[in-house]
Amino acid sequence: MEVFELLKKDRFANLLGITLNTAQAGNASAQLTIVDAHLNAANCVQGGVLFSLADFTLAAAANSYGDKLALSIECDIKFIRAASNGILVAQATEKHRTSKLGYYDVEILDDKQQLIASLSGIAYFIDNSRTKPIKA
Repeated sequence: MEVFELLKKDRFANLLGITLNTAQAGNASAQLTIVDAHLNAANCVQGGVLFSLADFTLAAAANSYGDKLALSIECDIKFIRAASNGILVAQATEKHRTSKLGYYDVEILDDKQQLIASLSGIAYFIDNSRTKPIKA
């Protein structure tokens, strides 16, 4: 399945307002325009929103080949600087890929090109037929 088609179905990313800009050959870019609902009690973007943007962008990079479904299995995020308005852009870069695992770095920058957060993650590749809904 083509990555843009696949990630259009990401209901949580849609709820947050995350937009996929590019995705090809293990790299991806996505963005988020900060709105009031993204802010925590300290009036900066909530860490979960930043994690979701980074994780979504990692997913786009890992799924950009279209041959297998990739799911994050481990992520480590560092929050570098607070953001409270503007546009955030996440850029994911594939560092290494095997038949089962992919290793990715993601940086989130604000519209002044300041580093907001940095994530390192691992994706696990499975058969594309597993995109069917999970039944409880």
